[in-house]
Amino acid sequence: MLAGDISQSVPLEERPGIVVRNPVTGDTVGTVPNFTLEQITAAAERARTAQPAWEALGVRKRVHLLRAWADLLWEKRAEMIKTDRAETGKNKSGALSEIFGTDFITSYYFHRAEHILRPRRAQPLFPVFQRLTVHYHAHGLVGIIAPWNYPLLLVTTELIPALIAGNAVLVKPSELTPHTSLFLVELMHKVGIPQDVVQVITGDGAAGAGVIDVVDYIHVTGSTATGRKVAVRAAERLIPYSLELGSKDPLIILRDSNLDLAATGALKGAFENAGQVCVSTERVYVEDAIYEPFLERVRHYAKKINIGPGDGMNINVGSMTSERELARVERQLDEAVARGARIIVGGKRRPDLGPLFFEPTVIVDVDHSMSLMTEETFGPVLPIMRVKDADEAIRLANDSEFGLSGGIYTRDLKRGEQLARRIKTGDVGINRTGLVTIGTPGLPSGGEKHSGIGRRNGEEGLLRFVKSQSILTDNLIYNPARVDFIDPLTMLGVQTIRILRRWLPFI
Repeated sequence: MLAGDISQSVPLEERPGIVVRNPVTGDTVGTVPNFTLEQITAAAERARTAQPAWEALGVRKRVHLLRAWADLLWEKRAEMIKTDRAETGKNKSGALSEIFGTDFITSYYFHRAEHILRPRRAQPLFPVFQRLTVHYHAHGLVGIIAPWNYPLLLVTTELIPALIAGNAVLVKPSELTPHTSLFLVELMHKVGIPQDVVQVITGDGAAGAGVIDVVDYIHVTGSTATGRKVAVRAAERLIPYSLELGSKDPLIILRDSNLDLAATGALKGAFENAGQVCVSTERVYVEDAIYEPFLERVRHYAKKINIGPGDGMNINVGSMTSERELARVERQLDEAVARGARIIVGGKRRPDLGPLFFEPTVIVDVDHSMSLMTEETFGPVLPIMRVKDADEAIRLANDSEFGLSGGIYTRDLKRGEQLARRIKTGDVGINRTGLVTIGTPGLPSGGEKHSGIGRRNGEEGLLRFVKSQSILTDNLIYNPARVDFIDPLTMLGVQTIRILRRWLPFI
């Protein structure tokens, strides 16, 4: 997943606004401020002033406000889709899926947040004599630095639980896609979420660095290189953080797979959002026994893919968003072909459709000597590699510095789960790709290795936005004033509890 550089190479002084352009037409979408350090600091001060009242409101009232916001977003979905597509160039179904995902996340926490964040009883050292409770408090001010590829969903996945937890939030969207964040936050203000509780900080990478320096918790979705910089700065400030970073997600096709399902799954996994997805299928390993029949099915379904700038739901692939990423796709493909790989579908720009359109591409005869199989691609490319068996596929899947998501296609569901546990990724889909696993609100997802730290979604996705406070209450049943740390009765109690807990762990 890619985001802007967070370095402070540009001074945070008064700077000209940022012009946002439509990647398909080149038209100006709008101009947004390039926030200065003084403006970011002022926004943080307003947020800190507003946050205690927001936390005091309670979980129930906060989730109801967010439910009202999600309902308003649904009503305004046509406008949201228009804004999203104008900034990214993606197809209509891709923009609509961001709204679906946001609504599902809201519903999940609407029904569960109170239970997840309730005070909890813990096991005391001495039962009867003591009572332990664990309470959850907001961090205070959370910063969210989001990328351009999913400018709605990759904001709301973090923003919703951060607000439910009682935090104030500064959202720093990509300079390529700020209007999507501005629109969704405007709707939050309309339903009654205070303006100072959630604010949008627009600007370049230097503005992102400024946000990191004023918050109590930071989440960044971006490249691994960016993540390292964030981790260093967070460590210097001693603030907690979570990161979703680069990926090179593997997909394994076993010999007993439903080939039609596997082929369409691989194509959708690789080409959704023109391949600009953190959990995009970026390398496929197919057992030798079904390699040729699988390729035949891939060719068959690839012919049915529609690419273009149109508004219809039948448009499967839209424009890429960034010239930089398109150039990287071309570089990796050229290198792979020079090393012996063959492009069997696509492989070219489509300037007749727009300056950043690139044909959905299937390439075979690839191996791990090629950057196409080891470096993040972030474009509409499906590399397919023949392997001897499942063991070789697992070994190659794990031969990566990344570990975000992965997938397996098989009819043997039990074996599929056994193999999935051997893949070193944060999540694995069986007969589904990472597009579905990461889009499931109840399923924690996140990276291993260089793909990130922390989990989004599920209980873990909410609990990262709070800090726990443990309270021990002594009931004064036996607590004499004495200077000895251990007296005979205490010693007898320890020995008794030690024996009882061998058989009665709840004591």
